[in-house]
Amino acid sequence: MADMLKVTLVKSPIGAVPKHRKTVEAMGLTKLHKTVCLPNNAATKGQIQQVQHLVKVEEA
Repeated sequence: MADMLKVTLVKSPIGAVPKHRKTVEAMGLTKLHKTVCLPNNAATKGQIQQVQHLVKVEEA
């Protein structure tokens, strides 16, 4: 299991639920196609699950 995940914003959060917009911002994703590396832990997986329709996830 990889210790880091590459998360890329692929869909705009403009029309999303406000809670989802804040989750995307908290993950450090500010613009479309921006990629961030986040630790592979339960908290990150919970955030990804909440906004899975907006992001693409790969193992880093």
